[in-house]
Formats: sequence, structure tokens, C-alpha cells
Amino acid sequence: MATPAIEILSLTKDYPLGYWRPGKRRSLDNLSLEVRDGEVFGFLGPNGAGKTTTLKLLMGLIFPTSGTARIRGRSIEDVGMHREIGYLPEQPYFYDYLTARELLDYFARFFGYTAAERRERVARCLESVGMTQAANVQLRKFSKGMLQRVGIAQAILHDPKVVFLDEPMSGLDPIGRREVRDIILNLKRDGRTVFFSTHILSDAEMLCDRVAVLVAGKLQGVGAPEEIMSLEVKGMEILADLPAGRALPPSLAAHATAAGQRYRLQVPEAGLYDAFGALRESGARILSVAPLRPTLEDYFLRLVENQKAASHAVEVTSP
Repeated sequence: MATPAIEILSLTKDYPLGYWRPGKRRSLDNLSLEVRDGEVFGFLGPNGAGKTTTLKLLMGLIFPTSGTARIRGRSIEDVGMHREIGYLPEQPYFYDYLTARELLDYFARFFGYTAAERRERVARCLESVGMTQAANVQLRKFSKGMLQRVGIAQAILHDPKVVFLDEPMSGLDPIGRREVRDIILNLKRDGRTVFFSTHILSDAEMLCDRVAVLVAGKLQGVGAPEEIMSLEVKGMEILADLPAGRALPPSLAAHATAAGQRYRLQVPEAGLYDAFGALRESGARILSVAPLRPTLEDYFLRLVENQKAASHAVEVTSP
């Protein structure tokens, strides 16, 4: 059996409530999961769910209250393991007056590369993230998306087998998100394992082989996006055009959203053919028909609500 790229074993982290307040707050509660070699794995959860805490534990930046983890078969307590991983924190700080090339050369020095090796690696990494043209521009002149790309370049500078990205699409505009998504897919094509945390669910649906959902420090589900949520069809969506001067029949108008002469209708699956007949009588041209299924966002929000309900029930029943 192949060794998992990441193996998390009952990882738990408690934080003290404060100097004057006794007790502790549990940020991560007995987390156990495996990430397979070569997959893109999404770590989902709302703000405060424990995603960044998990990443910091795996990086050795903080220490667990209990439990442990292994990356490519090596304990997170093994300092040598860090040569096999790359990491981009959620809010990295890079010195503003360095250029992208100077920044990467600085990081490359930590790995003992010669000057020639550093030049080759820096050039290759800048090209892989689409930053060759801006290599000699100071970072203070970069957009958020450009900084994210440089951050990913530093994370892959030493050819790690596993790359950790903390909220890599957070705060980016649609173009920046697309650029980072493309980079992640390229990392997968290169055979790397990518573990990234996010609360942007559409990005996880598009990128991930599997996802894990974390709510209030507890793991709520693991699997492929289409597997961990119900696949039951909730209804059918019809997109149709109406000729000028024509109107939808009243039976359909209540279920329709109009944009000019184009209508988007949501009808029960059992009523699909009746809707077709009514649209034909109105002279409508049907453009597309698609099933309405629960999305990852539906699943995620349902878990959050269930967690809140469970917490409220405990508070009400406790003495």
C-alpha cells in the first residue's frame, strides 16, 4: 500500500483562554485524515474553523496538545522533513523593496544552491507562475494576485513533493483567482501533492480530487466533492427564449426569472414535460435543460447549521 502524502493522526490543539481566565479553548479536536500522493486536497471551513491552526501544526510553527502527523512517512517533528514541503501562509510578508528575482534568490540561499543553480531555479519558478516579465519589478508595485504568484514560486523553489497553501485565493479578483487555480492544476500535473485551505467553495469544486470539511475544529466529512453531499436531484432548470410580445403562461411565470426575453425556470423533475408543453404553446425556444443538484456550498452550510444546532442543544440541556 502506498504511503500517504499526508497522514494526520488525532491532532488536537488547545489554547489558553487568557491570563485571568482559567480553562482552554479547543481550536482543533482530534483531527484524523489522509491525503493521497499526487492529489489536490481542499481543506474547507468558515473563518475560525481551525484550518490555519492545522497548517501551522503541520509546518511545526506551533505544537499540538496531543496527536501527531506524518508527511511522506516522516514525522512533523523531523526537521529534515521540511526539505520535502513548500508552504505559503495566508498573509505572507515580503520585503517591499526587493524585486521578485531578488526575493526568490534570497530564499534559494537557504537550500545551499550555488549561484548558477539559484539563477536557473529562480528563472524556472518565475516562468512557472507567469512572472518572468515582472522579475525585476519591486514587490511594492505588485497587485495582490502578483504577490500570491510570487509566494507560490517561493513555495516550489526547492522542488517540494507536497505544497501547502493557506487561503491562496482569498482577497483576489476573478482574474487573480483563475491564475492561482491554473498554477495549482499545473502543480498537480507535475506530480506534486497540493493541500490548500479555503472558504471559497466554488474553487474547491473545480480543483479538488477530494475535500475535507472542518467546522468548529471538528472534521465533518471527507471525500470527492460529488460524493460527500447528496446527489438527489432537487429539480430541473430550463433556459428558454420567448418571441417579442409573447408571455409565459401563468403556471410557469411564478417559477421564472426574466432577463429581457430570456427566462430561467426551476420546475420539479416530475413537472418537466408539462413545462415543455406549456413553453411550446407559448412559442418559446428551449436553450438548455439541467438538473438542479445540491452544491458543495449547500452541504457546507448545512453542516455549519447542524453544528450550531448541536452546540445550542448542549447549552440548553447542560445543568
